[in-house]
Amino acid sequence: MSGALETRLVEIIRADADLMHVLTVARSLALPDWRIFSGAVYQTVWNALGDHPVGYGRKDYDLGYFDLDTSWDAEDVIIRRAAAAFEEPFRSQVEVRNQARVHLWFKHRFGEDYEPLICTDEALGRFVAPAFAVGIRLEADDRVSVAAPFGLQDVFDRVIRPNPNRPRARGWDRAVGSAVARWPEVRVIEPV
Repeated sequence: MSGALETRLVEIIRADADLMHVLTVARSLALPDWRIFSGAVYQTVWNALGDHPVGYGRKDYDLGYFDLDTSWDAEDVIIRRAAAAFEEPFRSQVEVRNQARVHLWFKHRFGEDYEPLICTDEALGRFVAPAFAVGIRLEADDRVSVAAPFGLQDVFDRVIRPNPNRPRARGWDRAVGSAVARWPEVRVIEPV
């Protein structure tokens, strides 16, 4: 991963007061192996690059964590705890999911098999597109750590291409269509 791109990413994140608020509250929850990822990250970059207003097009903040207790009851406790920590409008925008449980519901929801994960960052490697596969965390020392298994070039180039490590996602057309509708400057490389 390019150090210059990571530095620029962190600058963009720090300039978004809402995203920094979500990161700060998420850190206070002290969840195991947590990250904010996907749209909350790449959409923030695309807004900065395209001179869109801060927060434009952002529907939610995905907050993933990893807990070996894969019961729904345990996840529900965390979801409720997070909801209590956030005030509106963030309470209804922060979506909390235990990444250790994804394999239990993914096929039913998306129609694809999903092998169990060993950590939150492993989930990034399975996202529909490399541009979507970026996670961030506000560390105890206020440093923003970045996880991006495909690097950051696609995010900064505003390119959506298929994840090379998986078959074309069933949700490809929907995900791409939604992104291009909000950011028409994005270039799409269709799967072959």
